[in-house]
Amino acid sequence: MKAGVTIADVKNVIIWGNHSSTQFPDAKHAVVTKGGKEVDAYTAVNDTAFLQGPFISTIQKRGAVIIQKRKLSSAMSAAKAACDHIHDWHFGTKPTIQKRGAVIIQKRKLSSAMSAAKAACDHIHDWHFGTKPGEWVSMAVPSDGSYGVPAGLIFSFPVTIDGATKEWKIVQGLSLDDFAKQKMAATQKELEEERDDALKACDEANM
Repeated sequence: MKAGVTIADVKNVIIWGNHSSTQFPDAKHAVVTKGGKEVDAYTAVNDTAFLQGPFISTIQKRGAVIIQKRKLSSAMSAAKAACDHIHDWHFGTKPTIQKRGAVIIQKRKLSSAMSAAKAACDHIHDWHFGTKPGEWVSMAVPSDGSYGVPAGLIFSFPVTIDGATKEWKIVQGLSLDDFAKQKMAATQKELEEERDDALKACDEANM
């Protein structure tokens, strides 16, 4: 919206790190097609304060906003849906419940699952057919030590995918300024803490 283009005219935005409020949405290497010409996102938006402020915080907090609006986390929503499904299967459905999907579609012009479903489809599409030349997508993959992220840590990186071999590669050589390094360090720290907590829980459970 800030650049005056649609999402189809934007490519190579990166999500670094964790899928949490520490994730780092990075537009530094993004490209925007505007007026038939490709320009970098910072030039297209012409608002560094926005790209290093509200742009990042809005994406970081979107999960919490959804939880607040829907009163359910994405995991809790799935669990409740499963319980509701079994309840309806056992006891029968009610007209209100039967129609709620149609009501959601009418209000949002999309099904309640469409956003997540499309994201999954896009992800699988890129994995199967590969990324276009000059483009990358963000995926959580085991680090190979790139950009200072410890090897083996599952971390969201920009990757390219070979459609023939289905192999992904972390994009190399992207410049990182001090702002980006600080954001990446924060999300890396959180992921390391989560990994350590998970390993500790496994040890305590003798797994």
